[in-house]
Amino acid sequence: MKVLVTGGSSGIGAATAVAYGRTGAHVTLTYREGEERAAQVVKRVEQAGGTARAVHLDLEDHASIGLAVQTAGPFDALVANAVRWGNVMPNSIPFEEVPAAEWSAALHGNVVGNAVLVQAVLPEMRRRKFGRIVFVSSGAAEEGLPGPGPYGTAKSALHGMARALAWEAGKDGILVNVAVAGLTITERERPVPQEALDAIAAHTPTGRLSTAEDVAELILFLGSAANRNLTGEFIRDGSNAGRSSHML
Repeated sequence: MKVLVTGGSSGIGAATAVAYGRTGAHVTLTYREGEERAAQVVKRVEQAGGTARAVHLDLEDHASIGLAVQTAGPFDALVANAVRWGNVMPNSIPFEEVPAAEWSAALHGNVVGNAVLVQAVLPEMRRRKFGRIVFVSSGAAEEGLPGPGPYGTAKSALHGMARALAWEAGKDGILVNVAVAGLTITERERPVPQEALDAIAAHTPTGRLSTAEDVAELILFLGSAANRNLTGEFIRDGSNAGRSSHML
């Protein structure tokens, strides 16, 4: 299986690349920055049993999207994990003061960029009558975050894109779903006090927060032949199942 994992140099993207590697897949992982980190993930994928390469891709640079797909494709599966975080953090400024440019950048990077990415991989999936597309979203898309909302709004748009694609491409054997991650423990340090993490975990069904590897296994199922007919769905991981954890 040939898989494209965007934003694969760290976090959920890296864990997903390695999970595919364990199945013997050929993984192309992309990075916008951090070429050295991406190279380390390539080694991890190969150690897990797969083959891998890293290519540059920037969701805000459509030429880089086309070049990455042309260079490394075609693909059986796409994991659209890369994200443009933006410059406006929760509680930083009131909603009415969020610059229009920030809204445009968030939507252009996260929504238009992913649409262009899907357009690049879809023709070959249609030709071969097989494809799996997984968008990686966030609880912020459903529950929101305190403060300005470009990020959550952009993630919500991916839900609509997935539903449209599920109907539009389903007859060609292409299944499209959204993995909705909650607060996830990754290798990156989070500026969240441990007591806050414990409180959020206590309000999940399992009493713990998901790791990047937990979310990767969900993505692996949705983005593989093991998923036979699940499409157009938004699947929440365990960290997100408690809902509204940011209100604690």
